[in-house]
Amino acid sequence: MPASSVALRRLGIAGVCLASLALCCGLAWWQWERFSSASGTFQNLGYVLQWPLFGLFPAFMFWRIRKLRRRAAEADAQETVAETAVPEVPASRQRRAPAPQPPEDDELAAYNQYLRELNARDK
Repeated sequence: MPASSVALRRLGIAGVCLASLALCCGLAWWQWERFSSASGTFQNLGYVLQWPLFGLFPAFMFWRIRKLRRRAAEADAQETVAETAVPEVPASRQRRAPAPQPPEDDELAAYNQYLRELNARDK
C-alpha cells in the first residue's frame, strides 16, 4: 500500500472519530437540556454520561487495532529471526554398547514361535 494511501486512510479514520465525538457530545448536550427541563428524568442524566463514551469508542477501536497489528508484526519479525538463526549443534555423545540380553528359556522360545506362526497365518 503506498504511503499516501495510508496517510489518507488514517486521516479519514481520524475525521470519522472526530465527527463521531462531536455528534455524540451534541447528543449529550441535548440530553442535558432534557434533564434540566421540567419533564427531565434521571434516565436523561444517564444518557448525558453515556453519549461521550459512545463518541470515544471509534477512537478507542482505532487505537486498539493499531496496537494489535503492531504486536502481530513484531511476532512475525521474531519468527523470521528465529527461522533464519543457525541452530546450535549439540555436542556429540559417545555410543554405549547395547546391554546384553538374557538368554531365552525354553518356554519363552516356544511362545515366540507360536506368535510367529499366528502372524504367518494372518498374512
